[in-house]
Order: sequence, then C-alpha cells, then structure tokens
Amino acid sequence: MIEHIKILGSDLRIKIKNAEICFGGNQKLKIYGTLKCSSGKRMKRENRVFFSSENEAKQNGFRPCGHCMKLEYQKWKNGLI
Repeated sequence: MIEHIKILGSDLRIKIKNAEICFGGNQKLKIYGTLKCSSGKRMKRENRVFFSSENEAKQNGFRPCGHCMKLEYQKWKNGLI
C-alpha cells in the first residue's frame, strides 16, 4: 500500500504506466476501486492510497467500490468474498 502524500507525482505516473499500481483506495473509508473511478478521483489526497492488486487491497481490509466495481461489490455485500 502506497500513500498518495508519500509519493511524488512523477514517481506515481511511472508506477501507473508500468502497471505497478492498478487500484486506488480511500484510507479512511476502507474502499478500493479502479484508477478511472469518478468517485475515487474526488477524494482528498491525504485519504488516497494505491495498491498493486485487488488481493493487496483486500489483505489491508478494504472493500470494493460500489460505483466502479459493481460485481465485486455485490459479491462482498452478499458475503461471498
């Protein structure tokens, strides 16, 4: 997990381009989603974290976003995950 406030913008772009970062999350709400999610783009920088995989997000106690990851969210909500 990488906190947005602890990484430079240029380093972040390089990691996204190299697919080292694939998901973003809200540290306070414990929600993760895709990097293109409109909900995720609105969050405060100090709350934003990044993950290399869904498994990493789940291991850190995050749940899927109901906006950009509807299928995964429904599975989580129904207790299948």
